[in-house]
Amino acid sequence: MRRTNLIGMQFGRLFIEEYSHNNKQGKAYWKAKCSCGETRIILTSDLKSGHTKSCGCLRKEILLKCSFKHGLNRTPTYRSWSGMKARCLNPKEPAYKYYGGRGIKVCDRWLNSFENFYTDMGKKPEGLTIERLDNNGDYSPGNCKWATRTEQMNNTRHNTILKYNGLCLTVAEW
Repeated sequence: MRRTNLIGMQFGRLFIEEYSHNNKQGKAYWKAKCSCGETRIILTSDLKSGHTKSCGCLRKEILLKCSFKHGLNRTPTYRSWSGMKARCLNPKEPAYKYYGGRGIKVCDRWLNSFENFYTDMGKKPEGLTIERLDNNGDYSPGNCKWATRTEQMNNTRHNTILKYNGLCLTVAEW
């Protein structure tokens, strides 16, 4: 069986430089140089079918674009966003009963867009966590801020208010 000469042809990012060899089944392999500079030996059928379009660099680029759309997925801000969603949406999350289980939701703007969350809230300052101003309200731009642990403790449903000399403060504030 006569093989087609692929030398000089381009398949995706691969430029065929020369014939390499036939395997035991008689299938032809070609030496191909990728646009990134890497060289690979590739089966004819993988080239012609479009199964192989690069040395592997294209797959890596696509995966990076999908997982690092904004480049912030390993940051404290991203973890806060992810944790907020888990508390409201995942019944297996230990804190779910205090959030999603009580009907607390994440607004549509933030639910599927970390970018929107980041635009509205900004970078998470060190030592602060996300706080809902109205403890019974949803996570949304008008109801959230970055707050200290003490601020958060003063905004709980189970807080005790003490009055003394005309001041009304929580136990933590005294």
